[in-house]
This record gives sequence, C-alpha cells and structure tokens, in this order.
Amino acid sequence: MRFDILTIFPEFFRGPLEHGIVRRACESGLVEIVIHDLRVFTEDRHRTVDDRPFGGGEGMVLKPEPIFRCLESFHLASREARLAVGAVDSVVLTSAQGALFTQPIAAEMSRLERIVLICGRYEGVDERVSEFIADREISVGDYVLSGGELAAAIVVDAVTRLLPGALGNEASAWQESFSPAGKAALEDGVPDSTCASGGLLDYPHYTRPANFREMDVPEVLLGGNHEEIRRWRRAKALEKTLRNRPELLEKVVLSAEDKGLLTEIRKRPGREDRN
Repeated sequence: MRFDILTIFPEFFRGPLEHGIVRRACESGLVEIVIHDLRVFTEDRHRTVDDRPFGGGEGMVLKPEPIFRCLESFHLASREARLAVGAVDSVVLTSAQGALFTQPIAAEMSRLERIVLICGRYEGVDERVSEFIADREISVGDYVLSGGELAAAIVVDAVTRLLPGALGNEASAWQESFSPAGKAALEDGVPDSTCASGGLLDYPHYTRPANFREMDVPEVLLGGNHEEIRRWRRAKALEKTLRNRPELLEKVVLSAEDKGLLTEIRKRPGREDRN
C-alpha cells in the first residue's frame, strides 16, 4: 500500500506517522508513505499556494494549480477509471464538507494499492479540485480543523492497521469498536468469548493486578467460565453503546440474546432510557 500526501506543511508528518503500527508497517515494507510539498509545484517567486475567493468572503482558499500539477506528476489512471469497479488507486480530499470517515470506509480503502490524500487548508480548496480530480471527499468528524493534515494522518493510521500483517494478532481488528461481525463470530451468529464488536462499542478490558487500590476486576472475568465471560462482555458492550452512542444500536443486527440483555439493562434502577 502506498500513501501520497499533498500538503503545504510537509514537516507536520515527521511526528504522527513515525510511531507504533504505522512506523512498523513502513519499516517492514508493508506501507510506503510519500509526502509532497505543494509549494514545489508553484511557479511564482513567492511559491503562492492560496488566494482570495472570487465573489468575496473571509479567508484564503488553496489554489488549484499546485494540486493539479502534483497529481499530474503521478501519472495515475483517469478519474473515471479510478471510480470504476476494481480500481486500485484513489484520490481523496480531506474536507469538512466530505462524507464521514467510518470503519467500513477504512476497510474499503484498505483493499486499494495506492491512496492519494489532498490536505485541505484555510477556508477550503478551489472547488475544481473536488469536481475534476478527487474521487471522494472525506471528513473525520463534525468539527472544523485548521487543516487536513490531522485528518490525513487519521486516515493513514485507520487504513494501515487493517492491512494483513500490520497487527500482531489479525483477530484484533475484528474485535474492536465499529468492526463488523466477522471472523470472530460463531456460525450461529452469536459472538464468541472474545465478543466481536459487531458494530457496537468495545467491552471493558482489565489486566493485573486483580485488585488495584481497592478497585476489583469483575469476578466473572476471573472464574474461567467462557460462556459467562462472553455474555458479560456482550452485555457491557451493549450497555456502553446505549450510554455513549445509542444511534449505533439502530445500525447493527441484534440477536435475540442482545435484545434480552438490552431489556435487562434498561430496567436497571436509575436508567432514564426505558425505550
């Protein structure tokens, strides 16, 4: 997998992408990350990358010329070819106006061979970049960042960890929050003792010591009964999702057991959500 990142702040990426899983993936040759300074692709003496928008308005907008020139130097397939089924390259614009970046999108992107990330800046990017170059626009959340560099780093990290060989334990990616039910689920659709997320938030985790400053690990995790552990973890995942991200419950397929556990959770004293 190759990532090309187009930015006016290439130094930004000397930190975020030099640690952990991304660093190891680069060192092993699983991933290649190339940073491109858009100022290199300007032609004026001031290396201008931005300008005021036509029609007036506050702030500055990234000019199209450096971005077009940089992309043209890659000799990628046409935009139409990149949008076709089975394409291996994609050009992505990070933008507050983009579609929300989610785990399924990260999984989809992990099947590509090359991803070009254009980092937005200032008040935005000349719309012709979105109309004629980018295959898609992606937003990492409903908030505004100073620029797309942080968003690009998030995309690189989220996609890299889904590549085969990036994680020490391949099952880890299937157990995490927002991961679809898959390899870690039993044939009857009931999650196994590791409790694949299935689109829910993750269950709580505990480690040694079993008693830390008079705070105990739940007894069920110490008993060795895998069925009880599985049921406890599933209940906790449902409880945390109901508390923090209830909208996720509308997007996942709940088993009869899940529905029963949710009923029990909602009946507990002090719960306001009784729907």
